Amino acid sequence: MTRLTVIAGPTAVGKGTVVLWMLEKDPDIRLSVSATTREPRPGEVDGEHYFFVSDQEFDDMISAGELLEYAVVHQKHRYGTPRKPVEEALKANKQVILEIDVQGARQIKRSMPEANLIFIAPPNWDELRRRLVDRGTESPEQVEIRLETAKAELAAASEFDHTVINYEVAECGQQVLDLMQAS
Repeated sequence: MTRLTVIAGPTAVGKGTVVLWMLEKDPDIRLSVSATTREPRPGEVDGEHYFFVSDQEFDDMISAGELLEYAVVHQKHRYGTPRKPVEEALKANKQVILEIDVQGARQIKRSMPEANLIFIAPPNWDELRRRLVDRGTESPEQVEIRLETAKAELAAASEFDHTVINYEVAECGQQVLDLMQAS
């Protein structure tokens, strides 16, 4: 069975941008679509970027054992990985990427120890802050909450199989692809 690859790292480190670059380079990779209780951001499409669900729907998914992992992120919204699409892709011998937070990566490592965990790190703290602020999707209060979470997430890098610093998207993406191939 093909190994599952988990991509995690702090907010605004560029995980999504790196993964999109990787998907363009290798169309055989499958990206798991997470479920979330947050509202869609401009341009996000339900079922493509996330499955946007209510709190009750999320609770029902947990109760039914439909999530591989789930967590409360940034003290606000819940995110989780639907089990069925991941298991089906792995059974079909497809390479699957989960782009999730550190809490979720820990859960995956416990339930699927064969998973390849890759931590994406920023070049430095100031660059992480700049990327988050420049994104312009959070209020100043939300930026501070996300930065507090990022401190704890950065401290967890040693729990991962590999750490890749995102200096530049293509370089970072290629390093992750190389690590996936080596697995």
